[in-house]
Amino acid sequence: MDFALSEQHELLKKTVRDFARAEVAPFARKWDEEERFPKEIVPKLAALGLLGIRIPEEHGGAGMDTTAYAICVQEIARVDGSLALTVASHNGLGTGHILAFGSEAQKKRYLPKAAAGEWLAAWALTEPGSGSDAAGLRTTAVRDGDHWVINGTKMFITQGSVGGFCVVLARTNSAASKQKGVTAFVVDHGTPGFTASKHLEKLGCRSSDTVELTFDNVRVPDSARVGEVDHGFTDTLKILDRGRISIAAMALGLGYGALDAAVTYAKDRKQFGKPIATFQAIQWMLADSKTELDAAELLTYRAAWLADQGRPYSKEASMAKLYASEAASRACNRAIQVHGGYGYTREFPVERHLRDAKICEIGEGTSEVQRMIIAKHLLLG
Repeated sequence: MDFALSEQHELLKKTVRDFARAEVAPFARKWDEEERFPKEIVPKLAALGLLGIRIPEEHGGAGMDTTAYAICVQEIARVDGSLALTVASHNGLGTGHILAFGSEAQKKRYLPKAAAGEWLAAWALTEPGSGSDAAGLRTTAVRDGDHWVINGTKMFITQGSVGGFCVVLARTNSAASKQKGVTAFVVDHGTPGFTASKHLEKLGCRSSDTVELTFDNVRVPDSARVGEVDHGFTDTLKILDRGRISIAAMALGLGYGALDAAVTYAKDRKQFGKPIATFQAIQWMLADSKTELDAAELLTYRAAWLADQGRPYSKEASMAKLYASEAASRACNRAIQVHGGYGYTREFPVERHLRDAKICEIGEGTSEVQRMIIAKHLLLG
């Protein structure tokens, strides 16, 4: 659906789609089976501007808008959810936090390297004991003169072991309410005490780097603080709003990729002497997927447009993320059904799309959390 895309956005969509088909699709299955982060693709992503989508040109980025961000993630996800997750999290979370709330010195230090692919960005909020209750984090940062000492553990961190830096949320004021005593810090890879303590084995997005991080008396200067003291969680909520647009776009890409595969297979596969695409049962599954994905696309690009206009979009981002993620899972499941027994094998990409799509219902706020957010906007205005 190209209902609201400018000529520049149309060109971007074609460029990224061609790149994904040529440079990603042929290797996605292998990367998934090896559960290996494909470092070799990073320079190619950077050369296309996909690691600095929203970073201003003055800092070496492409200086694109939120709509472009969604397009890039969606087109990569059509062929590989893992790499789409890398692009989404690198741009939206790690670099996004510095772009939105970092000092000028931090922007000059981190953003050019992030855009060039020299440093991938990680973002550490979730902990083993705090998932949906994100403000319940227990990692601490204690001030020691002009430094801070960070201790704690983070879980499910994308780019946690391959990133060049990580933005970490830590509690700095135990006396304040949960949402008012948190501060963000940027920690360089290799800082003493900062380690990737465990690589996680996952259902899907298996070539995306996902780890547990440990902070053992990690000492950073006050210049590593991102934003104001005790204001980090409020900033985080704004980061998550834009991030939810990218997860909705990722879900769209996975859903459309599975639908494309199902249409192709239905036309080619013959049973009872004719293509299965001629059977009403198959047609209805394809029709349902197309209708739901197009509706999800409308929601997603409405949220992106609102963000680009500088208008409130928190509710719209949650609606897009909720509907797109669940519609994508349904579309992927139907695609496997269309493929029959072959869909259950790794010979066809639809099983990988289904595995990859599930994270879209969990990451950056579960479907249940999105419903809470939407209801809160409705009831409280």
